[in-house]
Amino acid sequence: MNYVIAYDLGTTGNKATLYSIDGKLQASAFSSYRTFYPGPNQVEQDPEEWWESVKITTSELLSKAGIDPREIKAVSFSGQMMGAIPIDRNGKTLRRAIIWADQRSVEQAARLEKLGNDTVYRLTGSRITPTYSGPKIAWIRDNEPETYRRAHKFLQAKDYIISRFTGEFGTDPTDASMTLLFDIKNWKWSERLADTLGLDLEKLPEVFPSTSVVSTVLPVVARELGLSEKTLVIRGGGDGACACLGAGVVSPDEAYLYLGSSSWISTCSREPVFDEKSRTFNFAYPIEGYYCPCGTMQAGGASYHWAKDALCRLEEEKGRSLGLSAFTLMDDLVDGTKPGAGNLIFLPYLLGERSPRWNINARGAFIGLSSTHRKPDMLRAVMEGVTFNLKIILDILEKDGKFDKIRLIGGGAKGRNWKQIVADIFGKTVTIPEYLEEATSMGAAIIGAVGTGEMTLKEASTFVKDVQFISPRMEVHEKYLRLFEVFDKAYMSLLEVYEDLAEM
Repeated sequence: MNYVIAYDLGTTGNKATLYSIDGKLQASAFSSYRTFYPGPNQVEQDPEEWWESVKITTSELLSKAGIDPREIKAVSFSGQMMGAIPIDRNGKTLRRAIIWADQRSVEQAARLEKLGNDTVYRLTGSRITPTYSGPKIAWIRDNEPETYRRAHKFLQAKDYIISRFTGEFGTDPTDASMTLLFDIKNWKWSERLADTLGLDLEKLPEVFPSTSVVSTVLPVVARELGLSEKTLVIRGGGDGACACLGAGVVSPDEAYLYLGSSSWISTCSREPVFDEKSRTFNFAYPIEGYYCPCGTMQAGGASYHWAKDALCRLEEEKGRSLGLSAFTLMDDLVDGTKPGAGNLIFLPYLLGERSPRWNINARGAFIGLSSTHRKPDMLRAVMEGVTFNLKIILDILEKDGKFDKIRLIGGGAKGRNWKQIVADIFGKTVTIPEYLEEATSMGAAIIGAVGTGEMTLKEASTFVKDVQFISPRMEVHEKYLRLFEVFDKAYMSLLEVYEDLAEM
């Protein structure tokens, strides 16, 4: 049997996963690393800790699996996107990585306004925002000129780890397309965007297909990690793009919903999907010639986690004594509530909002709270409010055609009530895959298998198997449609209030 290792360099740590070529999950290992907050809106990580996590997880994975390393045909990668890692000509990092959550580069992003947001949106697939790599690199140029001068290339997380495996520098279209420097139509770096930000194009890495073979593992690295020197290193993709592939979305009539701390809906298409209000964005799909139209909200599962922390201390204590998750006991409470939560609405903007609002000043709210409402109603309202917000994203993505069903992945898909709420609000069948929280690693593994020639994309798409189907209750859907209109109106009516609070 042949195998692929997928490394997923997330925000909290690296997860290494071993898949057999027939798509079966064999073993996994996780190692965390630190996040640093050196100043306001500044978020960094140490790439050396990423590499240490790769060493730790590889050792644990090989120990668990007990296989001959020569059977591992390839290693492939997914990783957090929208970062900036400056390296010198020898591959040494020149500072800590500025990661996706960092928003220090507001001034630099504003330079793109001279081109106009619509121009940038149509060119890159994304609206102007300081969270993307281009403005972060410009911040380094403005504030750390010596680091910028010495930088040979600016890489993303997975690309840095690949450089450690192979000594080669490069990136792929999925990561490149989330920099505000990449022409998403022509699949190349944009001189116009780089000039506007004052950046040198030669400091950006060459772009290779996600499925391309970088090389074999360096002999010294193979010995250090316990791998074969013949193991192929496949380029891989950014985590959002890998998740789309790993969720089994391989055609424009399919879509998936990731219900994690942040939550998003994405599909794949032959052309970018542009919204007239720039509420959604597009990045490259791991298979050349396709795109991932997407809308990401800030606090999806994070809203429900907040509800647990704020409202459910008793359930947490009881859960610990019973050996159960507090979320299981919260589900028991919600079982006794009715759709609509007694006309209670929750606005899920605890962390401001990206898609579809793009309003950093937006805040959360319960609206319609009365003396008859209790904690179970509030818990249901939180899940419904998150799903109403996601429905706006879904409606944008469906402007050129409807999806027959939605595949639901992520930790939020574990709860029995939320799955039904999604089906009822969307009015669509919701399917649950076999590996609920492995879409990103599965996507990287598929890229690895396709890259080595072990299988075709069509064959690999059969890896994703649905094990549960939740049908919408159409009479409940009709009620939700009426409440959805009120939800949207509630947000619009509070816009002035949000601005007033932000100025206080």
